Amino acid sequence: MVFKAHGKTTTAGKLANILRKQGKKPLLVACDIYRPAAIKQLQVVGNQLNIPVYANETSKDVIHIAKQAINVAYSKLNDVIILDTAGRLHIDEELMNELKNVKSGVKPHEILLVVDSMTGQDAVNVATSFNESLGIDGIILTKLDGDTRGGAALSVKKVTGRPIKYAATGEKLSDIEVFHPERMAGRILGMGDVLSIIEKAEESFDLEEAEKLEKQLRKKEFDLDDYLAQLRQVKKMGSFSSILKMMPGMANIKDLKVDDKEFVKIEAIICSMTKEERKRPQILNASRRIRIAKGSRNNSTKNKSIHENI
Repeated sequence: MVFKAHGKTTTAGKLANILRKQGKKPLLVACDIYRPAAIKQLQVVGNQLNIPVYANETSKDVIHIAKQAINVAYSKLNDVIILDTAGRLHIDEELMNELKNVKSGVKPHEILLVVDSMTGQDAVNVATSFNESLGIDGIILTKLDGDTRGGAALSVKKVTGRPIKYAATGEKLSDIEVFHPERMAGRILGMGDVLSIIEKAEESFDLEEAEKLEKQLRKKEFDLDDYLAQLRQVKKMGSFSSILKMMPGMANIKDLKVDDKEFVKIEAIICSMTKEERKRPQILNASRRIRIAKGSRNNSTKNKSIHENI
């Protein structure tokens, strides 16, 4: 599987992450030998996701690197290989010839082009050029976290005739989803995307925890520990802004902004409290509040770092 990256190398990691959730064992391969620190960037992404990365920093032969990676994948029992190849803001003959050689050398099952949806008409031009020169099988749209950018999706699909397979909707490594055109249309029209919310909830929420929470709510025993557990599970679904935009009618509300950093602060405050304080917040007095305020300052820094890498 060849991955033609036009934009962020992190999209390769996002793709590997979503394939792993589907039961695959992906191997990321660093084939961008031109961009400074591209190999290191892919290795960092792989480490964050705990997904293996193959890199040969001494070789300048992309085809040789790709063939080596195939042998490594066989030995490590990886069933999906993602080649993160060189990307360009503008098409040039040297790049296209290299990609053609990679295609003929390793015979990939699928070639995916990553397109930045913020570039508008340029995204359409890039997709057209790559499809005519190389022949792509699908498209991944990045930065599709604004409904007004849906026009790029429609245009790219129209001019290439190739399907948009995935949409990256944020900076987190979990912010990628299978592209559903009817759901995108619903968002653009302000009808929301309830199905995507349900899928994210099913993926993020633990069934046993949900049943436990239901019992506690019925018994009126919901405390700050339970609130913290729910907050962390909701965070796995993505940013609060993106979730709100999927709700029917919410996209029509102008200037809808939710700062996720505020929830990091809430988490830090709760983490600075004792077990007893979480169960009985009414015992908080002035001295306890001062202690919690001092402790939450350190916890806020830790939680912010964790939050940004999810």
